[in-house]
Amino acid sequence: MAKDILGEAGLHFDELNKLRVLDPEVTQQTIELKEECKDFVDKIGQFQKIVGGLIELIDQLAKEAENEKMKAIGARNLLKSIAKQREAQQQQLQALIAEKKMQLERNELKISLL
Repeated sequence: MAKDILGEAGLHFDELNKLRVLDPEVTQQTIELKEECKDFVDKIGQFQKIVGGLIELIDQLAKEAENEKMKAIGARNLLKSIAKQREAQQQQLQALIAEKKMQLERNELKISLL
């Protein structure tokens, strides 16, 4: 009966018969909630570490991809310049061939006139 009167006044006895303001059940729920919050914070910390590692890995892969992209662009530009050089060389050789043909025709003309 004394416990009922104290309970109505908002006072409770715990398992050690100490007088408490909170109901022992509420106290137990508070302790459980505190433990769950600690577990949650620990899991969030682990998640942040995992995500941090993933971000570092993705950044590294992005840098490597950018380097490979630049190498590919350089190789493509080199191929284009080589192709242009070959075209220029081919035109020079064709001009040289035409010039030699003209010299040959002049020489043949001189020989036939003699």
